[in-house]
Amino acid sequence: MFTGIIQDVAKIVCIKKCKNFSQWTIQLYNIDINTLLLGSSISCNGCCLTVKSIYNDHVNVDIIQETLKLTSLKNFHESQYINIERSVKFGEEIGGHLVSGHIMTTAKICEVIICDDPIRQLWMKLNDISFMKYIFYKGFICIDGISLTIGNIKKNLFCVFLIPTTILNTTIGSKSIGDIVNIEIDYFTKLTVDSVEQVISKVK
Repeated sequence: MFTGIIQDVAKIVCIKKCKNFSQWTIQLYNIDINTLLLGSSISCNGCCLTVKSIYNDHVNVDIIQETLKLTSLKNFHESQYINIERSVKFGEEIGGHLVSGHIMTTAKICEVIICDDPIRQLWMKLNDISFMKYIFYKGFICIDGISLTIGNIKKNLFCVFLIPTTILNTTIGSKSIGDIVNIEIDYFTKLTVDSVEQVISKVK
């Protein structure tokens, strides 16, 4: 599990495409590599991946085709940067909200509004519109591994607000119109909506 609080913005230094998966070599900057173990889970732009090997300040992860197909990771190239978070330990602060690292869909950024500089407002549309039933005003959402709050909803669009801290410490501040981001719906919101739908369907 993760919390949606980004701990590092890491560089993709190598992408090796294999038959059924891709292997990424990622350079870490702010995470203490000495405390990272083989087999550890790390969130890479919201995707839960397993540390395969460690060398100096570099880690290798394997990304299967299913993950590449479902997420925005297939669009990345060498020298680009991604959000990184280590899995949360028992007793640590949950600064954002509980995140599994299982991407459910992606979204396309439709509009970027500069509010009171440098605060920004990002409007986006889900690739799979069926997930809009889990989007609520002031509800949690995880975008590229970042725990954010739904700021507004208009038909099939929703927005989030970016404060300076988020812009400074993650990659989302560099996103522009047309960019694709990973989306994980809040588990408890999804559980509640699905449970209510099941009850209503039984009543009918």
